[in-house]
Amino acid sequence: MALEEAARQEITELIQSNEVVLFMKGNRRSPQCGFSATVVGILDGVLTEYHTVDVLSAPMIREGIKEFSSWPTIPQLYVKGEFIGGCDIIKEMVGSGELHEALGLEPIEVVQPKIEISPAAIEALQQASAQHGGEGRELHLSIDATFQSHLSVAPRAPSDIEAIATGVTLLLDPISASRADGITIDVADTPSGQAFHVDNPNAPKVQPISVRELKAALDAGEPIELLDVRTPEERAVAAIPGAVLLNEQEAARIESLPHDTRLVLHCHHGGRSQQAAEQFVSLGFSQVWNLVGGIDAWSQEIDPDVPRY
Repeated sequence: MALEEAARQEITELIQSNEVVLFMKGNRRSPQCGFSATVVGILDGVLTEYHTVDVLSAPMIREGIKEFSSWPTIPQLYVKGEFIGGCDIIKEMVGSGELHEALGLEPIEVVQPKIEISPAAIEALQQASAQHGGEGRELHLSIDATFQSHLSVAPRAPSDIEAIATGVTLLLDPISASRADGITIDVADTPSGQAFHVDNPNAPKVQPISVRELKAALDAGEPIELLDVRTPEERAVAAIPGAVLLNEQEAARIESLPHDTRLVLHCHHGGRSQQAAEQFVSLGFSQVWNLVGGIDAWSQEIDPDVPRY
């Protein structure tokens, strides 16, 4: 069937306006087929930002992309305007390292991570393996680009790496393995019962910044998003010049920025901004600072004209 010109133009615009675009069933947060979910999982492991197109909600695109790419199935990945392939090809490229090359990322160093697992976690993992394993299905740990960890039971892949761990066999894909050395796994009580707790020392963390360091950075014209997490009423009393109130609209703007953008957050004394900063780290931002002492320290050490309250 000939590709309609309207579909061709829309697909071309999507590919040209997004460095990485995945045509899939569903969306990144809610894939609607196993193949799409697999590719999303792979991309989430290496990228914090990429564009997805839900072909289920756009029938013209669903049929048009197959003709456009001369590829009969969904999902389909494009990088920098070039068609990469579907699910099986992308999985092969992860194992060979070609996906990193296509995405312009540094090659991953293949490592065998050392993971410490508590006795309680070993017992729980063994139970999970006995209940859900078998027939070639083994325990896996994956770590995505935001350093969120996920435990699952799945078949062993040729590129999987076995962690150095006592009591259980734990497999990781090469990308996850490069982020996993030094991890500890334990179990913790939650309102819903016991759950695994994974502590990863490699994950980005909120960094402290003093008011003097912030003043020097601002005076030097360094690119900083200075965010005020207080209430509008507090801001009406006192404000640091250049700081922007972190309301819903501003949060959406920040989330759309590259995830290596430097964020500095402040509140009254530093407690609320620490919590907000940790949220941005969980979204994949890698350069997040919390202002030690908040605006109160700014008033005392930098600008006494800013009222204290």
